[in-house]
Amino acid sequence: MSEQMIYAEAMGAALVEEMERDPNVILLGQNLGMTDRDPLVQKFGKNRVRLTPISETAELGIAIGAALSGLRSVVELYISEFMLVAFGQVLNEALRFRYMSGGQVKVPVVFKAGYGFAAGWAGQHANCLYHTMMGIPGLKVALPSTPSDAKGLLKAAIRDDNPVVFLYHFLLMLDKGDVPDGDYVVPFGVAEVKRPGKDLTIVATGWMVPKSLAAAAQLEKEGIDAEVIDPRTLAPLDIETIANSVRKTGRLVLVDQAPRHSSAAAVIAGEIAEVAFQYLKAPVRMVTALDTSIPYSAPMEKFVLPDDTKIIAAARSVLSKQAVGV
Repeated sequence: MSEQMIYAEAMGAALVEEMERDPNVILLGQNLGMTDRDPLVQKFGKNRVRLTPISETAELGIAIGAALSGLRSVVELYISEFMLVAFGQVLNEALRFRYMSGGQVKVPVVFKAGYGFAAGWAGQHANCLYHTMMGIPGLKVALPSTPSDAKGLLKAAIRDDNPVVFLYHFLLMLDKGDVPDGDYVVPFGVAEVKRPGKDLTIVATGWMVPKSLAAAAQLEKEGIDAEVIDPRTLAPLDIETIANSVRKTGRLVLVDQAPRHSSAAAVIAGEIAEVAFQYLKAPVRMVTALDTSIPYSAPMEKFVLPDDTKIIAAARSVLSKQAVGV
């Protein structure tokens, strides 16, 4: 059975279910649990819903320390850029302890943050920083694109014994979809084929997934059958599902809101060049943001970011090219 939920509601359901299931799960953040009337405080108490100082360094340090002591920390950061103030703790501390202790130490902490707020929030709130994180050994990165994945991946993140960066897209927060009832968990490292197809493969992340599905629906009217894949997690990254699709279609378009040279698309393109190059009938196309800060101006923002029209143009392009190497 399933029920309709919006994306934000699905994340809330996952958090409540995990806090009910495991008394060691705690929630920390700068703007939560501020009064005794807060529903989470009423349900779980102030020991498990902790208001932190207005300091990302302190906030992340508290969460990591709590995880090292045996608790399961979920720290709500709201904006992914806020992590930059304390990035050393994310990239050089939390994820190193388990390796350096030979597996004796666990660090079950979830760094939960919004990203990609491309709605006039400009250069310091609209960025996609996941490329910085996905290549750091020991750190896992999840990017749900649907309410069901938002619930299932957050539950998986909370249960993981390693640090996880859980990134939710602000422009998906009100999207509605079916969410399975009960203990629904989406495993890390398993991509999902959102739409099967035979003519080309489109791989998209986050907010770009619904845009790619809309583009695929438009391409279908032109007689083009596009397969759309959502990796769902960038670390671990399910290259095999993408490669299998490319072996079938022979064409690949990568859609990513991040700037071209700091995108997950660039990493995936490199992987496919190694494992499935001989199956490509055309060069890989990357539809990404331009290598610039996100502008405040709405027309300029639209010019910088990927959209349905740019995805469709890339799809038409790969279908018109000759085989790679010809």
